[in-house]
Amino acid sequence: MTEFKRPEEALYAFRRRVVVAVLFVVICFGLLASRFYYLQVVQHDYYHARAEGNRVAVLPVVPGRGEIYDRHGEVLARNYSVYTLEINPVRVRNLDATIEALSRIVTIEERDRRRFRRLVLETKYFDSVPIRTHLTDEEVARIAARLYQFPGVEVQARQYRDYPAGPSTAHVVGYIGRINERDIQRIEERGETANYRGSEYIGKSGLESSYESALHGTTGIEQVEINAGGRAVRLMSRTPSIPGSHLELTLDMGLQRAAEAALGNRRGAVVAIEPATGGVLALVSTPSFDPNLFIDGISVADWRALSDSPDHPLLNRALYSAYPPGSTFKPFMALAGLESGRRTLEQRFNNQGVFTYVGHRFVDRKSNCQSNVDLHRTLVYSCNTYYYQLGNEMGIDAIADFMRQFGFGQRSGIDVPGEATGVLPSPAWKRNRFSSREHQQWYGGETISVSIGQGYNAYTPLQMANALAALVNGGALYRPHLVRHIVDAVTGEMRPVETEPVTRIPLRQRHLDAVMAAMVEVNVRGTAARVFKDAGYASGGKTGTAQVFSLRGQRYVEGQVAERLRDHSWFIGFAPAENPTIALAVLVENGGFGSQSAAPVARQVMDYHVLGKPIEAPAEEIDERLAAELEQ
Repeated sequence: MTEFKRPEEALYAFRRRVVVAVLFVVICFGLLASRFYYLQVVQHDYYHARAEGNRVAVLPVVPGRGEIYDRHGEVLARNYSVYTLEINPVRVRNLDATIEALSRIVTIEERDRRRFRRLVLETKYFDSVPIRTHLTDEEVARIAARLYQFPGVEVQARQYRDYPAGPSTAHVVGYIGRINERDIQRIEERGETANYRGSEYIGKSGLESSYESALHGTTGIEQVEINAGGRAVRLMSRTPSIPGSHLELTLDMGLQRAAEAALGNRRGAVVAIEPATGGVLALVSTPSFDPNLFIDGISVADWRALSDSPDHPLLNRALYSAYPPGSTFKPFMALAGLESGRRTLEQRFNNQGVFTYVGHRFVDRKSNCQSNVDLHRTLVYSCNTYYYQLGNEMGIDAIADFMRQFGFGQRSGIDVPGEATGVLPSPAWKRNRFSSREHQQWYGGETISVSIGQGYNAYTPLQMANALAALVNGGALYRPHLVRHIVDAVTGEMRPVETEPVTRIPLRQRHLDAVMAAMVEVNVRGTAARVFKDAGYASGGKTGTAQVFSLRGQRYVEGQVAERLRDHSWFIGFAPAENPTIALAVLVENGGFGSQSAAPVARQVMDYHVLGKPIEAPAEEIDERLAAELEQ
């Protein structure tokens, strides 16, 4: 039998369900209201910024890179605009198919594809990567007409770097290249990440690297409104970028080319310095390379040609390679003897043909170095035994202490990276250099070799030129530098680079005058007389020959020695003699005697500097008629 509830109970149950439902609805609306309040009021600023971020894009405005030019205004590094075909790998479904399709519209060579693949791997944030650069107007038009078919592909107008002087300034100006992982790490360490947003290139070597912060400039910002497709529709605000500063160099490109032409095809270096300021007038290392090859990524073939070359064109011989100075060390040894009191200008020595040390005989066969030899004659005719005896009397520590004042065995601080320290030998240096106790011991015979610029001595052409500049400048030692002014690209304000001496070496003027007078005589009737005959101006110099390997007591005959084992040829000199405006060092690898190879190069460089005389042919072609002179 069916049992019916009483009406009162049914009504109560209904009312209870209604209350529960109403409470549920109220709670739900309360939760919605509280959530609306949280989103619209509490989190208003956050979501407003998110919404603006979807509507507004912040884009970097990359600054124009500063230009570099020589002391006469010749441009050595400049910018120019070109069109590039670029692909954003993230936005392309089938990269290979896209490249193939593009290659049917414009020419894309295999080297372009290899470079593109390498750049994709090097690009951290997968920005657009160029597949073809330097598009012609016709190619741009063909691509633009069909660009809608290629999502992720675009044509961009980009700023590119150009080095008009090419190999002539490769080791000085350097080059830029695309920013890689190591560059990003260094940028982050310097706290400059924001300033490099949008930048694709950075200085890799030379002045482009050492003055990167000045050349790069300050990145600006653009706020643009974008549509749903991500395209900019309206510029909202703009903070302009500040272009990088220009560099005005101390370099004289006329002199630079003259030195390069005088060296010709030989391996070597020329460094010329303005004694009164320390400004570098010329810095040449041959052979060289074209820095334009590196800007957009060097090809494999070009890289192998440079890196595998036995002549090492990438090596900056002027700064990085250190060589025994040979007899170019003698002017400084002569000055050391005078300043230390071990020698006087009036002293004369006989029986100078032979020097004996603990049973070893050192022979000097030059007729002018046998008797009645004073300091003047030792420099003019490059007499060895005088310096053997002087070095033995002074001792290695006194020699090292004196030479250190001229910057030997130390980095000069020049504003180009990659400088070597060289070797100023001493007992302390030898203890640090060698691990075995036997090799750490200093022997007296080693001092004998050091005294004529042989043995462990090893200095860069830059160190030799800078030391000579200090000598002819009365002992004022400058930090050699290539940048004369940093020029603000906006205001034109020129900020000079330091021109104060780093130190002043205490030297007696009488001794300086005597050494310089002897060096002038070298070019009049000494070892370089035939090279400087009828020069039309007075100059000073010293030839030198640096031994490459030991003949173990045998006589050196150049024609019987392999070319790369022949002696290096040195010359240091200054001009004009009465008021030097140039001090230079010339090094010709395996060039033989100093008077044979290096001195003719120096003569032509000085002719250009003093007389404005152009270089007609490399020194090796002009001066082959000169007979080699026996010297050390």
